[in-house]
Amino acid sequence: MSLVETATPRRGSLLRLVRSELRLVLGRRRNQVLLAGLALVPLLLGTVLFLSQDTALDGQGPGFVGRVTSNGLFLVVASLFLCLPFLLPLTIGIASGDAIAGEASAGTLRYLLTVPVARGRLLAVKAVGALTFAAAAVAAIAVVGIVAGATFFGLRGITLLSGTTVPLGDGILRIAAVVVYVGLSMTGLVAVGLFFSTLTEVPVGAMAATVVTAIVCGVLDQLPQLAAIAPALLTHHWLDFAEFLRLEPDWGVLGQGLALQAAWVAIFGALAWSRFTTADVSS
Repeated sequence: MSLVETATPRRGSLLRLVRSELRLVLGRRRNQVLLAGLALVPLLLGTVLFLSQDTALDGQGPGFVGRVTSNGLFLVVASLFLCLPFLLPLTIGIASGDAIAGEASAGTLRYLLTVPVARGRLLAVKAVGALTFAAAAVAAIAVVGIVAGATFFGLRGITLLSGTTVPLGDGILRIAAVVVYVGLSMTGLVAVGLFFSTLTEVPVGAMAATVVTAIVCGVLDQLPQLAAIAPALLTHHWLDFAEFLRLEPDWGVLGQGLALQAAWVAIFGALAWSRFTTADVSS
């Protein structure tokens, strides 16, 4: 058999695995419930702010919440701001922590390993599934946020943090950049989840460890005494999406945030690969 004939079935097996993984991740009832829960955040927030208009509470709230009633585009930003500390990491931690450990717990992992695809590639397929879910989680917040914001408050040019107002088209592009940046900021957490998922056959343990990692990094990032290590913490640059709401974004800060995520992906991706490709799988 020629090398081309050998490579073709393997490539076909890999593509089938990817399609199967995406159907599994996006079709699983638990994941759909998690996505629906995230999508409810902007809807509920928009409803509350809409009903509190023309009251003493109008224009109040943490972060970007106070700006929502003046422009529906800010509902996307406010929702992401509220979900980033816990809800988004929790949702992504559940999906990524279950990627390998869930298969091992169900007894299906050993059958997956009989497919003519190397373990490293199988891990990559699982990573694609987890990253796709992370993108879907951020997109669910953004899509419902823009629809609810337009319905409740209308869309108009954005007033930036500097006080300058930019046209609606420019504002939409900036909000889209915010969504993309937040999505990319979750890649490091996905890698952490995959690593923990290779360590155990108990999915809940991997999920909890992933979420706890994000929470601990967030807490440590708030301590002035640990300022020296803060730039290396997973969550340190998560809120830097606000740079897109400045007249001139600081691309250096944004680049540092993306570089930090790339470093976490590289480190924990390598650890996950090392563990998964050498582990003795019995279930």
